[in-house]
Amino acid sequence: MSRFLSFIAGVISGALVGSVTALLLAPTSGEELRQQSLERADQFRSDVQMAYEARVAQLEAELARLRKSEEAAEEQA
Repeated sequence: MSRFLSFIAGVISGALVGSVTALLLAPTSGEELRQQSLERADQFRSDVQMAYEARVAQLEAELARLRKSEEAAEEQA
């Protein structure tokens, strides 16, 4: 388990160092880069929210289907 946690820590550290390096060496101005980062963060947040809502709707539909089949089974018994 500790090897796995070490691996995850390495991946996160590498991603962080890579992100900072990319930001520092980016060919755009700081203001432009911040604007692009904000837009990407907003888009990511929106994508995550949409995926969450779709999954919740899917799970609610599945739950309703299971409840309906359970009720039908109880009525037959």
